[in-house]
Amino acid sequence: METDMMPGRFPLSLLLLAASPAALMLPIPAAMATDADAAVPSDVVAEHYAAQLEANYVYPDIGKRYAAALRAGIAAGRYAPLTGAALAEALGATVQGVSPDGHLRVKPPESADAAPGTPAAPRPQKPAIEQPGWIAPGIAFIRFNVFPDDAAVTQASAQFMADHADAKAIIFDIRSHNGGGIEQMDAIFPWLFAKPTRLVAMATRASVDAEGDSPIDGISSMRPVAGDPAMVTREHWATPNGDPRLTQAKVYVLTSGASASAAEHFALAMKASGRGVLIGAPTGGANHFGRGEELGGGFTAFIPVGRTYDPATGKDWEGAGVQPDIAVLAAAALESALTELGIAPGEAKRLSEAHMPSWPMERRRRPGASGG
Repeated sequence: METDMMPGRFPLSLLLLAASPAALMLPIPAAMATDADAAVPSDVVAEHYAAQLEANYVYPDIGKRYAAALRAGIAAGRYAPLTGAALAEALGATVQGVSPDGHLRVKPPESADAAPGTPAAPRPQKPAIEQPGWIAPGIAFIRFNVFPDDAAVTQASAQFMADHADAKAIIFDIRSHNGGGIEQMDAIFPWLFAKPTRLVAMATRASVDAEGDSPIDGISSMRPVAGDPAMVTREHWATPNGDPRLTQAKVYVLTSGASASAAEHFALAMKASGRGVLIGAPTGGANHFGRGEELGGGFTAFIPVGRTYDPATGKDWEGAGVQPDIAVLAAAALESALTELGIAPGEAKRLSEAHMPSWPMERRRRPGASGG
């Protein structure tokens, strides 16, 4: 992730857990903007975090409680002696102690804990798509690790659907999928539905929407609807593409505790619409979508500004996750799906092992929290 001294706003990330820097937001002392290597007091970082949460957090009352707890920490001198990862951890512990949120996180500068002159080790890059193709006669398989803002991945998703349009079943593996946007979903859904179908609802805090900063404004698959006046609500719809071949295909979605954010949006859309069967473990429970903010001194934060939920019930998946229709260990989810499709147990096990995700399938510990 890129960082910058001047606190500002990252481009809005619909559901992803990270973003990249962009325009300015709140005023910050001029000294912070003139020297990228200058130290920014920890209390200033904490106050900027408090101000962002108070102004823009998806639930205004909780945002105020977050801000009050952070300001109490500032007054108590809790953050002043801390730097780097220790400060990020302390800020995370403060807000998670008020009200847990699977997206709330503060990230320290990239080099905060590196020894002088030691380059940071590059993080392994997850491929967006893995092992697409025919896993068995008539059964298509694809694993998504992320739904990125990437036109090439969107095109690859659409091409996968077109290339497997004669499948009797499709298995979407999102067991190692940690988030993203809806571009790839909107390339997939038109193939699966025979008529226009409401999938999920998404509500953005009205103050954020009024600034022109809603991450879902202007997306053609989003339809505005009336709702809570403090929020701007839109519904995500699937519109058929006119090709009926996959509208009757069986759909299985493999889930795990690592399936988070946009992966959970996909899972709920399939479950709430009745179009897909979820097999595996409950998802990670990271519901709120939002945007990144720079806090000064190279610190960045993800600020949740909206939530996604089942429009029929009003319930989202924060904390609890999306529950599978068939509950099995995540590692056994593909074997179970193949068995459901009539594959012999021994062959189902072999195929499952050959298509096991190499990335974690466990729920991630929330930053600053003592447990998952």
